[in-house]
Amino acid sequence: MDSTKNKAANVDEYIAGFPKEIQQLLKAVRATIKKAAPKAEEMISYQMPAYKYYGSLVYFAAFKNHIGFYATPIGHTAFKKELSVYKEGKGSVQFPYNRPLPLALISRIVKFRVKENLKKEKAKKEIQQAERDFEKMAAKKGIAEAFWYFADSNAVIRGANDSL
Repeated sequence: MDSTKNKAANVDEYIAGFPKEIQQLLKAVRATIKKAAPKAEEMISYQMPAYKYYGSLVYFAAFKNHIGFYATPIGHTAFKKELSVYKEGKGSVQFPYNRPLPLALISRIVKFRVKENLKKEKAKKEIQQAERDFEKMAAKKGIAEAFWYFADSNAVIRGANDSL
């Protein structure tokens, strides 16, 4: 019962490839993720169920004695204390079959990852808008004036962020 041998095309096929008792656990993890991130795209990536929403959110997989849960290093760092009771890797945690699944914790981690990805997407859009604004100003007033305007604006923004 090793997820790396499961060559499923979708999450339903992935889950169906395991014994009934493991299927129930996988279905519970899946439902928890889908409830916490209803807009996330579900897929198979790295031969395991994966969820993406403005980038990777989480992955999970069944193994011989545990369910592996992968929320990237930042997703695990934010919940370090709560996850410390489980075996962990840099961006992974193992939920053993002989203990109840921490579905509420999984839900909080997924919601945290959604917020993180939304922040990154917002910042990316702000940078893109600033680049468009710079190009417009450079076309109108010249590159030197646009550069100094944005350099001054950026210094003010950095100063405001430093005071937070």
